Amino acid sequence: MTDPRYGAGDLGPGESSPGPSSFPGRSSSGAGGGRRPLAFPGRPASAARSASSAPASSRKGRSSAPPDLPTVSELPSGASAPSADGPAADGLPPADIAEVARRVFGERFDLAVAFARLLVTDGVVRGLIGPREAPRIWERHLVNCAVVSEMIPIGASVVDVGSGAGLPGIVLAVARPDLRITLVEPLARRTAFLTEAVAELGLSTVEVVRGRADDVVGSAAANADVVTARAVAPLDRLAGWCLPLAGVGGRLLALKGASAEDEIAEHWAVVAELGGGEPVLRLCGMGLIDPPTTVVEIVKERAVKPVPSGPKPPSGRAADTGRGAGGRSGGRGSGRGSTRRG
Repeated sequence: MTDPRYGAGDLGPGESSPGPSSFPGRSSSGAGGGRRPLAFPGRPASAARSASSAPASSRKGRSSAPPDLPTVSELPSGASAPSADGPAADGLPPADIAEVARRVFGERFDLAVAFARLLVTDGVVRGLIGPREAPRIWERHLVNCAVVSEMIPIGASVVDVGSGAGLPGIVLAVARPDLRITLVEPLARRTAFLTEAVAELGLSTVEVVRGRADDVVGSAAANADVVTARAVAPLDRLAGWCLPLAGVGGRLLALKGASAEDEIAEHWAVVAELGGGEPVLRLCGMGLIDPPTTVVEIVKERAVKPVPSGPKPPSGRAADTGRGAGGRSGGRGSGRGSTRRG
């Protein structure tokens, strides 16, 4: 798959569990300690599993879909949807992961199947999901993302940055109807898909915002309890984009791959400058999926005034520092990097 964003996640809270008593960083006990396991909608409390940790060396309004974007019934010339009898085209999970999927989504399993069907049809046609990902949409994407919800307190507000195809944002909304989720995505074709998926699935607690992360700062969606992002950017840039969207005591949950520990070691100092606490590597879905989902958790400890991304030269003269003859200071993307996200 060309875009590493599209990965996994898999759990949600339940009606029988009171959930964590406080958010990390807001605890009145002053003690560290682990979280209490959460139950999930439609699942017995005994099936819930808490996130395990591995020490590291350590709403702007709802976006509307452009009217001219093709749906499955209005395909561009030469495009075709996956065959109805092809792998995963019906949205059902393969036999080897079906039991886990049912445990993770509980009573909302059918809704998860409906979303899987959207991903392997419209999602593939529109280029949000690679065709090779369709047969493994449950293992690598839906379940892998859903397990992250075991780290999110009941009733939390969540901002999903760079939501793309709705991973993990829509997956969390399906697994956790108690969450208030804002999906932030800058590209029109992706926000169109997200808006249509939210409407079709009836996710009334989800909003779609077309824009970058810094467009959301100061909006009603900011000051969130949790900010999520899946393989969007290296940890230093990601923290710069996401921490301003969290309230003090809130958290960034960054879904990462094998490089997570190295990123923590390399970028912890930048994270601290941005107001974040020490990054902690967590493993979600232990005992359910192998390998478990890797998450880097960062608690926002203090508010930091955002640094302007494009300072202007002193008035009346051109800035000398960092400029060559006829050049521009810092070059394109200075201060933000060239990553498309944010």
